[in-house]
Amino acid sequence: MPTPSMEDYLERIYKLIDEKGYARVSDIAEGLEVHPSSVTKMIQKLDKDEYLIYEKYRGLILTSKGKKVGKRLVDRHQLLEEFLTMIGVHEENIYRDVEGIEHHLSWDSITRIETLVEYFRQDEARVQALRSLHGEIGSEN
Repeated sequence: MPTPSMEDYLERIYKLIDEKGYARVSDIAEGLEVHPSSVTKMIQKLDKDEYLIYEKYRGLILTSKGKKVGKRLVDRHQLLEEFLTMIGVHEENIYRDVEGIEHHLSWDSITRIETLVEYFRQDEARVQALRSLHGEIGSEN
């Protein structure tokens, strides 16, 4: 099981490859706001743990294991963003909040949130009712 730090790297690498077709050390470093040397160390660890294949000066590719985990992490991130949006969290807080909680939730909790989001997706009136409830709670404080 990858550590939270490994998850951040795998998520970023997966997104870069999906968007650009490749992931360079400099792009990963920029996206995660870390030094390229830190990226190289983590890439070597991810290679050792068989999440990717890294060849110095040639780049990296995700293994099937790395792709599977990367996709799952990207999906988790998107789900949590959608969930927080749905429950009315202010947009400027969503990214930071997701980054703060995504590594601390079990996959069981993620699955339950996914079920809840799907329930609300099925009927926009449910979302509106939830948001109006939030307005009532907010006016009590």
